[in-house]
Amino acid sequence: MAEFAWEARARTGEVRKGVMEADNEVTVQNRLRQQQLNPVKVKKKAKEFNIVIGSGVEPKDLVQFTRQFATMIDAGLPLVQCLDILSNQTENKIFAAALKDIKNTVEGGSTFSDALRRHPKIFDELYVNLVQAGELGGILDTILNRLAVYIEKRVKLMRQVKGALTYPIAVTIIAAGVMTVLMVFVIPAFENMFKDFGSKEGLPKITQIVIDLSKGFIGNLHWIVLTTIASIATVSYIYKQPKGKKFFHRMFLSLPIFGPLFQKIAVARFTRTLGTLLSSGVPIMDALDVVAKTAGNVIVEEAILHVRAKIAEGKNMVEPLMEKKVFPSMVVQMLGVGEQTGALDTMLSKIADFYEEEVDVAVAALTSLLEPIMMVLIGGMVGTVMVAMYLPIFSIAGKIKAD
Repeated sequence: MAEFAWEARARTGEVRKGVMEADNEVTVQNRLRQQQLNPVKVKKKAKEFNIVIGSGVEPKDLVQFTRQFATMIDAGLPLVQCLDILSNQTENKIFAAALKDIKNTVEGGSTFSDALRRHPKIFDELYVNLVQAGELGGILDTILNRLAVYIEKRVKLMRQVKGALTYPIAVTIIAAGVMTVLMVFVIPAFENMFKDFGSKEGLPKITQIVIDLSKGFIGNLHWIVLTTIASIATVSYIYKQPKGKKFFHRMFLSLPIFGPLFQKIAVARFTRTLGTLLSSGVPIMDALDVVAKTAGNVIVEEAILHVRAKIAEGKNMVEPLMEKKVFPSMVVQMLGVGEQTGALDTMLSKIADFYEEEVDVAVAALTSLLEPIMMVLIGGMVGTVMVAMYLPIFSIAGKIKAD
């Protein structure tokens, strides 16, 4: 399969252009004739090489597009016209190019969901599956509005996670930087000053220890840097391996302070995603497959796939979830009630609302707990160094005064 840029003339004389995936030029020409178009030019597109980190599309752009698209569809505008309008008005060039390609693909005879699948970095599997359900059920505008709400809640959840992790990481980096400056520049300067005063002998024990640590740090600085780089590279390599990722993900869920927070995040993401899919008419087997792929944690993903396999055997969700012990028993029991009453999607939404609030509270509590701890640690390290350096100065000043 390759991409072909085409130009054709309609019966009205209007010239149309687009892009189509096909095996060869003849196939493109035949498809155009089937659409009552007379091919003028068909040319294979050259591959474009662009270096883009991630998808190049921000969640706010996706939410805005989804909401506007839903409004236009609800107002009765044709699908292609909606895509044309939105591709021309978006300021993000990458997103605009993707929307134009989707519009051309739809014009070429593909469904909207199939056109979205051409851009998996922008429109993930959950988005595409929900759109497909909306197309089949004739409720695309409703599905798009639900998608917009879902994306907004997911972004809020991720922002909370980043907020919980950013503070300790930033403080640790700053502390390491401060201690490096003290060890490399400040302490040697004090040591030289002590030598000039002739007070090298008889330094306080704490001062001598700090000076020796500084010398050891400077003398082995290249090894410390190399070891740090090697450690980061090793951890990164191990994390990319299936077994390594599974080990780290299991560790994340069992950490003393962060573990409960990560578990709440996993529950919130699972229930919100599954609830959105089920309420949009996606069959539970397909929904669980999508939820597993978007779980964000290998342990949670395995638990969801285990549930999916047991449901295929005719069992309910409660027993397999209890077996895996990934989610709290209260959550599993509530899901069981939802299954029995036939209101699983409603129950999932209620659980998601509750746990999203719990994540918010947990992040605030974690920040409040870590802030004084980090401040005490940094203050203690810097304070110890400064006291060690100023003790001999006070001693020298006392001798000078006595003389």
